[in-house]
Amino acid sequence: MAAHGAPMTYREAGVDIDAGDALVERIKPFAKKTMRPEVLGGIGGFGALVEVSKKYKKPVMVSGTDGVGTKLKVAFRMKKHDTVGIDLVAMSANDILVCGAEPIFFLDYFACGKLDVGVAADVVKGITEGCEQAGCALIGGETAEMPGMYAQGEYDLAGFAVGVVEKDRIIDGTRIAPGDAVIGLASSGPHSNGYSLIRKLIAHSGANRETALEGRPLFDRLLAPTRIYVKPLLALMRLLPVHGLAHITGGGVTDNIPRVLPEGMEALIDRRTLPRDPVFDWLRDTGHLDDAEMYRTFNCGIGMVVIVAQSRAEEALGALRGSGEQAMQIWRIGRGTRGVVIEG
Repeated sequence: MAAHGAPMTYREAGVDIDAGDALVERIKPFAKKTMRPEVLGGIGGFGALVEVSKKYKKPVMVSGTDGVGTKLKVAFRMKKHDTVGIDLVAMSANDILVCGAEPIFFLDYFACGKLDVGVAADVVKGITEGCEQAGCALIGGETAEMPGMYAQGEYDLAGFAVGVVEKDRIIDGTRIAPGDAVIGLASSGPHSNGYSLIRKLIAHSGANRETALEGRPLFDRLLAPTRIYVKPLLALMRLLPVHGLAHITGGGVTDNIPRVLPEGMEALIDRRTLPRDPVFDWLRDTGHLDDAEMYRTFNCGIGMVVIVAQSRAEEALGALRGSGEQAMQIWRIGRGTRGVVIEG
């Protein structure tokens, strides 16, 4: 502490500029692995420059932003910081993908009370892993050290993605028609949604790091990073017309699919076709949750919905499975009030 009348320093106020500089130097090699030809310059400047690839004739930019939410609280509890960055990228990259866009670049915002360079570096490693999975470049970000704003050992994350799509290849749901096939891509667990309820159920049940579901720790299942569907779906779009896409995030199955449906269309889902993930069984049974709550809160095993003509369904399923996705037809589009009807 500075003596009365002596000069104060930013470090004494709780902000360590040297630690921030050390973090930037530590993450530069990881960010470099994500670079794309469109990126001009590297990490560390006041702004990042990206040109639009000449392969686009009428490029339209698509942007998205999101965070990880209270899933971070589970990561803090388990002291596991190397995968939440994948969640961060996934939430924005999958969102802009729904419009048919190829993610081009990503920026992150990391905020904490006191910067722990090791923890922050683990987080950014996860972000670069997510960017590699999405095929986009990590071109910059912001590290904010704000004493008094966050509890010790905690931080918050936000992410920002920008992609490009040809104007005549935008996917907006207008081509969806009755009889179209609805295909589901399996999730890796709850992804990054519903964790305020999940954390309440953890506390209610007394679950701890020893709690296991079918031979795998519960907390490993809960911290499984969100699947990034970018590369398999971009490949599918090049192969055949995709009429609609829905990223199953906050609002679950029943609130997200209608966002891409035209008026007068409804998605008919056969619950018997949905993949079984024991973590959703545990959540339902622990909280005595009814179907309406489950399907509106969680993805219930489906992280992305793909809508194609029924005549191309088998081709689409083959391509997606060939790309490593667990894909299944979960039924079809029908006429009705815009919404989701779950049967079976």
